[in-house]
Amino acid sequence: MTADARHPYETLTPDVVLDALASVGLYGDGRLLGLSSYENRVYQIHLEEAFRGFGVVVAKFYRPGRWSEAQILEEHAFAAQLEAAEVPAVGPFALEGRTLHRHAGFDFSVSPRRGGRAPELDDADVLEWIGRYLARLHTVGARSPFLVRPALDVHTFGEEPRDWLLAHDGIPLDVQGDWQRWCEQALAQIRTAFAAAREAGVRNLRLHGDCHPGNILWTPDAGPHFVDLDDARTGPAVQDLWMLLSGERAQRQKQLGALLDGYEQMRDFDRNELALIEPLRTLRLIHYSAWLARRWDDPAFPQAFPWFGSSDYWRGQVQMLEEQVEAMEEPPVVA
Repeated sequence: MTADARHPYETLTPDVVLDALASVGLYGDGRLLGLSSYENRVYQIHLEEAFRGFGVVVAKFYRPGRWSEAQILEEHAFAAQLEAAEVPAVGPFALEGRTLHRHAGFDFSVSPRRGGRAPELDDADVLEWIGRYLARLHTVGARSPFLVRPALDVHTFGEEPRDWLLAHDGIPLDVQGDWQRWCEQALAQIRTAFAAAREAGVRNLRLHGDCHPGNILWTPDAGPHFVDLDDARTGPAVQDLWMLLSGERAQRQKQLGALLDGYEQMRDFDRNELALIEPLRTLRLIHYSAWLARRWDDPAFPQAFPWFGSSDYWRGQVQMLEEQVEAMEEPPVVA
C-alpha cells in the first residue's frame, strides 16, 4: 500500500500507524490519538511495554514530497546537537541506528512524549526564561550552516508564494488586482529592509523557524522546551522571537524587552534585526495563504479552514497587507 499522490494521508489508517511502529520494534497497545498537525500527521501512541522509560511516544509521518530525506535528516541532526548541548528541544529516537524510517510509502520518526502547556507570554519571568533558551538554541545554530534545508528569505517566503498563487488562479478575480498591488508594494519594502540588514552585518543562522507559542511546551519546574523543528531553516535570529510578541505596540515592546533580557544573558543580540520584525510578519502572511492554497487537495484542509479562498478572505488579506505596509514604514519596536 502506498500513499495516493493527491491525498497522501488517505491510506494512513490506524493499522498502518501501528504497523509502522512495529517495524522498528515498538508495539502499541491500541490506544492512538491524533495530535494537532496539518502539514504532517502526528500521533500519540501508548506502548505495550515502556521504551527508554516512556510508556507513550509520538510518531510523526512526514507529508510525502515536502522534504527530501537529506533535508529531514538535517533537521534530526540539528535536534541531536541541541539535545547534546542540553537545549530543551525534542528530537527523534535513534531506532535500529536511524532516526528516519519508511513504511507503506511514508517517512516517519518516533519521539518521546513531553508534557506541558502553552507559556504565559504576559509573564516577564517566563519570557526571560524562554529568551535564555532561545539564545542557547541559536548558539548551537550558529556553529554550522544547513546544507540542504532552505533559507527563510524574500524569495522563498514572498516572491515564490506570490507567483504560485497567481499562476494557479488562487485568488478570486474581483480581489486579485488589489491583492497583487499591495503584495508588490509590501515585497518592495521587505527587499529594502533585508538589504539594509545585510548592509548592517546581520548574520543568518540555523533557526527553529516556527517558534510560536504552540511549539513551546511549558512546565513550572523545567520551564520551556521546544517541539516541532519541521520548519527549521536558515535566517535571522529575530525570526524565533517575533512570533512571541502580541498586542499593542507598548505591550510588544515590553515582551521584547523581557525576551532580550534573558537572551542577552547567554548571547549577544544585534539590534539591527529589530527592523526585520514587520517584514518577517508580512512574509509569513503571504506564505501562509499560499500554504493553504497548496494543501487544498488534502481533505483535512477544507474541513479545518472552511473560510479560506472566498472573496471575503482575500479582501481581509488585502487589508492586512495595507496595514503591514504602514507598519513597515514605522520605526521598529525597540527594547
